[in-house]
Amino acid sequence: MTVIGFHCSHEQIDPAQLLRDVQLAEQAGFTAGMSSDHFSPWSERQAESGFAWAFLGAALATTRLPFGVVNAPGQRYHPAIIAQAIATLAQMFPGRFWAALGSGEASNERVTGEVWPRKDVRDRRLVECVDVIRRLLRGEEVTHDGLVHVNRARLWTLPDAVPDLVGPAVTPATAARHAAWADGLITVNQPGDKPRQVLDAYREAGGRGPARLQIHLSWAPTDDEASAIAHDQWRNNVFAPPVCWDTETVEAFDVIGEAVSPERVAESVRVSGDVRRHAEWLAQDIAQGWDELYLHFVGRHQAPFIDAFGEHVLPQLSPTAPQPARASV
Repeated sequence: MTVIGFHCSHEQIDPAQLLRDVQLAEQAGFTAGMSSDHFSPWSERQAESGFAWAFLGAALATTRLPFGVVNAPGQRYHPAIIAQAIATLAQMFPGRFWAALGSGEASNERVTGEVWPRKDVRDRRLVECVDVIRRLLRGEEVTHDGLVHVNRARLWTLPDAVPDLVGPAVTPATAARHAAWADGLITVNQPGDKPRQVLDAYREAGGRGPARLQIHLSWAPTDDEASAIAHDQWRNNVFAPPVCWDTETVEAFDVIGEAVSPERVAESVRVSGDVRRHAEWLAQDIAQGWDELYLHFVGRHQAPFIDAFGEHVLPQLSPTAPQPARASV
């Protein structure tokens, strides 16, 4: 069966409330958690962006759920610091943590004041960071001079097993590149057959490990309410790369999002007031071969969604707990 997890959106919900939300999600039957890791929200209307790594320690300590995070090492975060953070959480909570490592977005990474590199440079930098992180997690002393610089770094606190380092991808080309190093894949729901194309590209390139799908959705008692929530909170997130990668400020995202219609949002967000329709969509995802689904209700008030899906959707799908998140070294 398939894992059905709860996505924790730090851009929309303050961390104290989000911690209560994920605890409620566990009680409702969700079997895993996943966290964003942003410095800025996508809109002034969202108005939050807590520090994910502090939250992750609290969430792992106060639930029994396994957790993942999507992170971008190489600019805002030095890879040695991310390796240390991964190692500490994996040591404290064995088999319950994985990290997806991506090339980042300007809205988060440019806060350092450094030049925002071209995508091909960011992709090469990511591969260097993954190699540094994996070597550190194996207990090696690492010195590296390339697109990132590391000087005689060594982790003194190590987990018993190296957790999964996962490749996040929204295009088949990126998924195929990640297959060379990743212990699993994560992507997001997109119109049509695009998620399946991403999964196929990863597998055909030799990609191993679990296939994870993050699903943006909006539910409310009526279709109109569900559409209004999605349009208010997620209309700035419908733009394909490179717009989503290279736009730097919240203000700019709000400007380009103003002309986006509710119908356009519904191409990227599953919008329905009918819980049966949401259950049908998720059953289709399971049939497509995804090992883990992470549900992101795009509204800011999570409790009604958690209660409704816990009562009407999850029982139909019988979600299971994931296998311990452990990578090969």
